[in-house]
Amino acid sequence: MMGMPRVTAIRQGEPTKMVEQFAALPYVMIGGRTVVCLATSRETRRWIIPKGWPKKKLARHVLAAQEAMEEAGLIGEISPAPIGTYTYWKRLPAAAPLLSRVTVYPLLVTAQALDWPERKERELRWLPSVDAAKLVDEPELADLMAALDSMRLRHD
Repeated sequence: MMGMPRVTAIRQGEPTKMVEQFAALPYVMIGGRTVVCLATSRETRRWIIPKGWPKKKLARHVLAAQEAMEEAGLIGEISPAPIGTYTYWKRLPAAAPLLSRVTVYPLLVTAQALDWPERKERELRWLPSVDAAKLVDEPELADLMAALDSMRLRHD
């Protein structure tokens, strides 16, 4: 275990209904170290990992891999086993924020497309996992990234 998990505070008056999303944590191994790809969100320009809403008849890990292709042009081997979860407040236009629990699936990147659906809407950055952890706003996601080098990631 990585120590005590961080807890997302719920502010008084905020909605407490939690919604689910599924994310890919894209990575490659370079010299025994884990390097991850972050993308900027379209609205707030924060550093994030590709994620999306559930879709009927689509396995969660497959959805996560699909989001990585749409948001960052990344193709690879997605693990069917998640490595953890994190929570954050999803901001929606003209609506109250939603508390979202994101299940994270590691994606071993084997290729990056030259063009993809959201290429003009996002910036990408490849960073060592410990450096990427410092750029994301979500403490639980940062903890997952910081621990990547010590995980035995599986894709079978």
